Amino acid sequence: MPVDITWWGHATCTVQDSHTRVLTDPLFARRLAHLRRRRGAVPPDEARHADVALVSHLHADHLHVPSLARLAPGTRLLVPRGARRAVPGLRRLRHLDVTEVAPGEVTTVGRLAVRAVPARHDGRRLPVGPHRSPALGYVLEGEARTYFAGDTGLFDAMAKEVGPVDVALLPVGGWGPYLGEGHLDAGRAAEALARLGAPSAVPVHYGTYWPIGMDAVRPHEFHAPGQEFERLAARYAPGATVHRLGHGESVRLEVAR
Repeated sequence: MPVDITWWGHATCTVQDSHTRVLTDPLFARRLAHLRRRRGAVPPDEARHADVALVSHLHADHLHVPSLARLAPGTRLLVPRGARRAVPGLRRLRHLDVTEVAPGEVTTVGRLAVRAVPARHDGRRLPVGPHRSPALGYVLEGEARTYFAGDTGLFDAMAKEVGPVDVALLPVGGWGPYLGEGHLDAGRAAEALARLGAPSAVPVHYGTYWPIGMDAVRPHEFHAPGQEFERLAARYAPGATVHRLGHGESVRLEVAR
């Protein structure tokens, strides 16, 4: 029972399972405000084709309206509850089938069930905005159970809320030299992997975007998180296999049930 995963950079991945193509947090920009894409080409046209696209929260590097506008007409788009009110640009995307979801809700796409799960992260549209929308993760349940964490910190009920999964797409870094509360770094991501008990993991959300003019500020925070996660996962979750992908690279995982 295979599942194919391609990492396009940052939190953008394609997951193919049960003849259904899923795109996570689409971001196709060379530059976003003060951030510049420093590794990996902008994803090709093929990356913009999906049966369903998932948005984990309203921050502009995860809900990027110009990138969503480039999705194929008719693409289903799942966004956190309240997103259309908080981000007026979503209302202009009339070529997409937009559905707002909250933790615990399940959406069926083809033969795949997409379950929204909680995340511990600031869900507002920054730099300002009211707390109207939750930050989410998603579990894709088909031939495999694949967890896309979005952005999250560790939380006590993570294993219970996410449930048993076969593959975990975990953020291990960011787009700057410091990660505050509500984020996973390499060490916390390794602990999350141990809590989840997933046999396979793919590190994401690192080594793609970096603030302009900050190349000399703690550059290891840009380059090293994937390798550091792989090292720490071997300590905290020794039964798991980490698939550290380059930008645009894919892995096919055979899942035994």
